[in-house]
Amino acid sequence: MSVDQGLVDRVADMIAPLGVPSSRRMMGGVTLYCDGIPYAIVDDDLLWFKADAASDAQWDAAGAVRFSYERDGKTATMNYRRAPDDCYDDDDVFRHWAELALAAGRRAAAKKTARRR
Repeated sequence: MSVDQGLVDRVADMIAPLGVPSSRRMMGGVTLYCDGIPYAIVDDDLLWFKADAASDAQWDAAGAVRFSYERDGKTATMNYRRAPDDCYDDDDVFRHWAELALAAGRRAAAKKTARRR
């Protein structure tokens, strides 16, 4: 897996109006955070936004495929969707999808906090 650092930096610039960006290398890719909430990953030089059951219909309507990888000879998936091509060049389009991903990240964090109680 490879990581396009230029893409990571560009996404950090685009997410900055929504909060404080940060990133961390994980499993050969990079996980992207906004105000500590994971909202995207960069893997194989592609941007993948966090998704969940509440947002799946919007991702499906946009034709955004689910992140998948091979593990033990089987295909596994994660709750991330490939960023639509136009979000790389249009800050408003990026912001729309990033906000959807941040909402999914916040819901996941809230579930995790509730389970710990």
